Amino acid sequence: MTDLPLSGVKIVDFCWIGAGSYTTKLLADLGADVIKVESTRSLDSLRLASPYAGGIRGVNRSGYFADRNSSKRSITINMKEPRGVAIVHRLIRDCDIVANNFRPGTMEKLGVGYETLRHINPGLIFIGMSMNGDEGPDRTMLGYGITIAALTGFLGLSGYPDREPTGTGTNYPDHVPNPCHGAFAIMCALRHKARTGAGQSIDMAQTEPMLSLMPIPVMEHGANGRTVGRTGNRLAGYAPRGVYPVRGEDRWIAISIASDTQWRALCAVLGGSDLGKVEWVEEAGRHAALDVIDRAIAARSADHDGYALMQALQDRGVPAGVVQNAADLVDHDPQLKHRGHWRYLPHSEMGNSLYNGPPFQFASGPIGPRFAAPLLGEHTVEILTERAGLSLSDIDDLTEQGVLV
Repeated sequence: MTDLPLSGVKIVDFCWIGAGSYTTKLLADLGADVIKVESTRSLDSLRLASPYAGGIRGVNRSGYFADRNSSKRSITINMKEPRGVAIVHRLIRDCDIVANNFRPGTMEKLGVGYETLRHINPGLIFIGMSMNGDEGPDRTMLGYGITIAALTGFLGLSGYPDREPTGTGTNYPDHVPNPCHGAFAIMCALRHKARTGAGQSIDMAQTEPMLSLMPIPVMEHGANGRTVGRTGNRLAGYAPRGVYPVRGEDRWIAISIASDTQWRALCAVLGGSDLGKVEWVEEAGRHAALDVIDRAIAARSADHDGYALMQALQDRGVPAGVVQNAADLVDHDPQLKHRGHWRYLPHSEMGNSLYNGPPFQFASGPIGPRFAAPLLGEHTVEILTERAGLSLSDIDDLTEQGVLV
């Protein structure tokens, strides 16, 4: 995979944890040369996040870190040392993109703010992915995925109306809306630079991509002044719509009925006179009796094998999907296997490790993670001799003096 879409693009990556690291990982997997700037004195906390390969904790053994940093190179530099900052300036002189997801002002304190860097590299694209953006009353707020989900109203929509808000079990904003919007913004800036030769600074607030996921509540408030609350699995226009038990411990199936035709098909598959009531033939009647209908479906679905029921419903045009767990997805899902989604890459500490492939395929050739996530500082010597013009003796001296740590 030498002729990839972003081959030749150079990125200096200061991102930590989830959203920023995933943004640059998307670009690295497509061929960009991403140099992750790290330090033993101030670790990316994701390096110490579980799960660990073999259950052994270590800075190079986090599966979470690995999947968010594939195809990158790592360099260790002490950014509190002026000589370390000067070395980073050398790396940035001929790069295309600098990325970070710190609070506003942090990059300036490190000596690598945009106003400094644009004089070193006028064509530089600089992206800052702070939680609330560079300006405004909440610009300095700290937060993680659940903080963003709360502030943007996403958390308030998740769960049942009579219970407290329930999250997704993961830092959802870090994994989908923010990396995708961040990568898209960078690609637009690269296109602008190709047309005009001009670089620019991108100010991305991680709260704002989440708002694009909530058109119904926002439009409902804007158009009707009504606040939409939690509805569990229910949604207007579907009757019923829910998750129902199937055979086995903690096994479930999601079923969505969007038409009277689909309802008749569901009744035919599950059988039973209790589902065939005349007043439920049309959607309005079903909406008035969703609690009763959900109980009736659950009583019948519990006797079925989940995959057999899913197939029977799909064959009749009913949207249905088994609620899969990680073992189902990695070991048994035939569609993911057919598309070659899962990739195994050799890692010097973790061995053969599992990685996500890209969710799209190019007709021009294979794409995806090129190599495993880097060890901490794995490429320091390689990068500094190749990109900064330092000799091996220079590197040894700087390491002993606490600059390259």
